[in-house]
Amino acid sequence: MKKHIPNIITLFNLMSGLIALFYVFQKQWLLAFTFVLLGILFDFFDGLAARTLNVSSAVGLQLDSLADMVTSGVVPAFAMFFLLQNTLQVDLTQGISFDFKHLAPFIGLFISLGSAYRLAKFNVDERQSTSFIGLPTPANTLFIMSLPLIAYQQDIIDLNSFLLNPYTLIAISLLSAYMLNAELPLFSLKFKDFSWQNNKEKFILVGLSLVLIPTLQFISIPLIIIIYILLSLIFKTEKA
Repeated sequence: MKKHIPNIITLFNLMSGLIALFYVFQKQWLLAFTFVLLGILFDFFDGLAARTLNVSSAVGLQLDSLADMVTSGVVPAFAMFFLLQNTLQVDLTQGISFDFKHLAPFIGLFISLGSAYRLAKFNVDERQSTSFIGLPTPANTLFIMSLPLIAYQQDIIDLNSFLLNPYTLIAISLLSAYMLNAELPLFSLKFKDFSWQNNKEKFILVGLSLVLIPTLQFISIPLIIIIYILLSLIFKTEKA
């Protein structure tokens, strides 16, 4: 029975992603973000359960990627699709014209393409056993899913105008797809021990997160992702 526990947790990740996708289509951004976050937590705990119970399997690895493709691939892509559609005020239900306004929302779906390629590559890339090469799909998803919460729930006019600019959203979509597969070494948040020397970057990230989240709320999420990337680059240079 215990060999099925990690896969059951993975299926909860998939279910969370499907529910999140439903709320994205309803433009219920906070609920969509909540279920994405829940799915990401399940994604963390399925791996932890597999290692703790020593029941890792090839099926579990593939199932994990399939669940992640929904929660961290399809959901953020459609969130970006609808952000672009709303910003451009275009009704795609009446058919599509081959002009900028009608085609631009589909650029958001590049996030799914980048996520699919990353997840496939992750399964066969032996370099990513203890760290990451490229931005992990959960981090990218949190970044994307925070954008509508910032734009629609935090009343900062200049920031909202910037985020709801279609060119900003297109740039974020393309950069997102690139960062998922960039040859960029990023540290893992897994702790093998709790020494400062071996975990400086992780402690700094956690400490800054604890300060930023209560003070900046949703704005803290993309900032934390950016800090994560910068810390990875800084400590990579230091170790080199």
